[in-house]
Order: sequence, then C-alpha cells, then structure tokens
Amino acid sequence: MQTNIIKQLLPYPISISEVESKIVRKNGRKNGLNKTQLPLLASNWRYNLEKIYNDFGEKILRVEGEIPVDLPIEDGNRFLFISHDQTNMTHGLHKYPAKFFPELPRWIISRYSKEKDFILDPFAGSGTTNVEALLLKRNSVGIDVDPFSKYLSRVKTNPVDEKELIKAKYRLLELIVQYRPSKVSVFDVPVFPYRDNWFNREIISELAYIKKAIESLVTDSEVKDFFKICFSSIIRSVSNADDNCTRTVIRKKLNKKVCPADALKKFTEAILFNIPKMIEFSHLYPPNIKVIIPNDMDARDIKFEDNVFDLAVTSPPYVNAVDYPRTHQLELYWLGLAKDSLAPLKKCHIGTESVSSLEYKNLHLTGIKEADFVISRIFKKDPRRAFIVYRYLLDMRKNLFEVFRVLKKGGRYIIVIGNNRIRGEVIENWRYISKLAQGVGFCVENFFASEIIRHFIKVPRKERVDTDWILVLRK
Repeated sequence: MQTNIIKQLLPYPISISEVESKIVRKNGRKNGLNKTQLPLLASNWRYNLEKIYNDFGEKILRVEGEIPVDLPIEDGNRFLFISHDQTNMTHGLHKYPAKFFPELPRWIISRYSKEKDFILDPFAGSGTTNVEALLLKRNSVGIDVDPFSKYLSRVKTNPVDEKELIKAKYRLLELIVQYRPSKVSVFDVPVFPYRDNWFNREIISELAYIKKAIESLVTDSEVKDFFKICFSSIIRSVSNADDNCTRTVIRKKLNKKVCPADALKKFTEAILFNIPKMIEFSHLYPPNIKVIIPNDMDARDIKFEDNVFDLAVTSPPYVNAVDYPRTHQLELYWLGLAKDSLAPLKKCHIGTESVSSLEYKNLHLTGIKEADFVISRIFKKDPRRAFIVYRYLLDMRKNLFEVFRVLKKGGRYIIVIGNNRIRGEVIENWRYISKLAQGVGFCVENFFASEIIRHFIKVPRKERVDTDWILVLRK
C-alpha cells in the first residue's frame, strides 16, 4: 500500500520510487538480528576474541562485535575492537567526527552499572553514551557546550510516534516532488558568512525549500526535529566543501561536482533510510527511563548536587584536535543555531585554539612533571601552542573536580582519550589526565588501549590518533 502511494507521486524533479528502490536494496543488505538486545553469556567471550600482533610485536586482543561484559582486563592491555553497530538505529542519523563506536560505551555501562542507575557523559558529543544507556535501561545526562551536539543528542534519544512520523513522511514527499525554484523567496534563505561560496545557487534554493517544507508540517516537534537532522545530514555532501575533512574547506583539486536536484535526492534518501531506524529505536524505548540534555551546563560546571551519579563515561576532546564549530558550521547556519562569527562558540570548547597573544606571552605550567616537560619544549618552538596544551589540561582538571564531586562514593569515571602530536612533541593526554585525576582524589583502577581502525572523517597522517587509551578511575 505504501509503495503504491509513493509511486503515484509525481516524478519531477526527482523520482521518489527510484530513491525508495535504492533504499530497499541498501536496507536489504543490513537485515539481521539487533545485537543491542541480545545478551552475551559470560561463557561465550572466547568465541569472538583473537590474539594478534602489531608491527612492533605488541600483543593485541581482537574483539569483533559485542564486547563480553566479563572480558579480562589487565593494565596496559591493547584491544582492537571491531564495531558492527556504528549506524544501528539512531547512531547512524548523522556523521560526527571522532565519536564513540556504540559497543564500547555499551560494554562499559553494562560492566560498571545496573538498571535504573544514573549515568553521566560530560562531553556528550553526538549522544552515543546516552543512546546506549537508554537502551540498557539506565537514566542519563549528556552535557556539551556545542549547540549542534545538544540538538543532535536530543533527536537521537527522543522517541517519535510512528503514525505521526509516517503521516509526515508522505506529506513531506508530496512537497518535495512539488518543488519549483519559484516557491522559494529571499526570506526563506538564511544569511551567513560566505554562503554563496559554500553552495551553488540551485542548491541554496533546494535546501531553503526543504527546510521550509519541514517547518510547514503539522505534526509533533519531535517529528520535525527528526526531519531537520535528516536535512542536516546531507548539507555537507551538497556543499562545495570537502566531504572528508574535519575542517569545512573547499579544495579545488577535488573537482567536486554538485548538480541541481542533488539536495532533493539526498534528503529523500536520508529520510527513507533513517525512518526505519527511528521507528526501531522508538519501539525499544524503555518506560520510565529519562535522558536529560541540559542547555546551561558545561563539563567544567556541572549543575547537579554532590553524589548523584553512579557512573560517568566520556570521550573528551583532546588538545588541538577537532574544531567542532568549524566542522559543523554549515549545519549550524542552516539549522539556525548560529548566524554570525563562530569565534565566541569556539572559545567555549575545551581544547580550542582560540587564545589571545597576552595569554601565551609567558610560559604556563600545570604542576604535572611529565606534561610540563613537554609544554616547556613546545614553548621554545611555539608559545601559543604551549599555552593551548596548558589550558586544555587546566580545563580537564576542572572537569575531573566536577565529576568527582557529582559521583557517588565508589562510582567510576571512565575516560576514553587519544594522544596527539604538537610541534613534533607527543602529547600523552591519557597519562597527564591520569595524574590530574589522582590529584583530585580518584584512584586509577585500570588503564588499557583501544586501537582505532576507522575514521568517518579523514585527518592528515601526522595528526592522526591511532590509539585510544581507556582510564577507569574510581572515587
């Protein structure tokens, strides 16, 4: 019945039935059991565990798919986790750089908490921890300073009414095939810096029409927000910017081609592909479990009382790494989450490069011997970047104090953090944070490594982080 309705829609300027056929083929390849809901017996852990060795002769334990809850861990262990769930349900609604693969927070939450516990992620990013906590029947809070992060996390953790979603889908598809440039006025198009460089004229008109169509829907706000995230997910791909870069830049050598009707086609594909994922997630949404994504909190200023969380799990930014406002600037502008310069937002992020010359004129030290040695070496080459490292560690200390305060006694703070390189010096973020944590009052219960094998967005080899270190801190 649904297919017949779609086929009756006009084929101009795109063919809905052709896009639907493409999605059916794509979804057909992904059929299978939902691993999130399958319990893993303790006795089965050996079946997906294999010992391998890297180029340096170091032993690595390769774990494919679900990570066994009782996986043996010793300090310094190295694991290679092969993820199968990066696009499962709402995890795949939108690309996000350096995000958790779902199996890792799922394993951590299962191992170190129980149902109805209260979980915190102070650097929520795209909300992966909160989605997994929800599916495991834990209440959670996801904190982030970035408005796009908060918006995406809310959509990924909010269920939608299936009937409303399907009804809105057909109305939206009707509007899409009725597109004509004449239906877009100058008032429908957002104004932001360099807009006409980022997008071709035809694409600007199509994007403005899609957003206008979503806003015109008579439906729940949750349904509209879902469609807006689908809209956001195609913005980079129909821009003139490089699709595979953490910075939003135009590279003429790529000779990227964006054609008229591409935005309409990609948006149609996005909603047809993502609606089943959202429906599946909504059906699994457990009763009486809450996800809170507050507007007024920061990882350095957690506005909760002392001793309320059972577990904290996060993957914080690392120093001088991903510039999230710049990565998502086109999405921020089209969603109406930003209008002018992003400089004030950049300054709010931990690990930011937005610092003033007065701040880095003199050498600043942390009191952590290993970190200060590296900061001093960087200062001789680049005082600005030396200060960036210093301020990052200062901010992480503030976060550690806050998380220690809001955790219950015996609660754990589990941090997944990578190292990076600045001016030729290796920044061992995990080691410095471990020292800072002990100064705050945490004890280091375990530390082990997770090899990274996949990046959704490419980064230059010299800047790449190939290993995440996982710190298990206990209050």
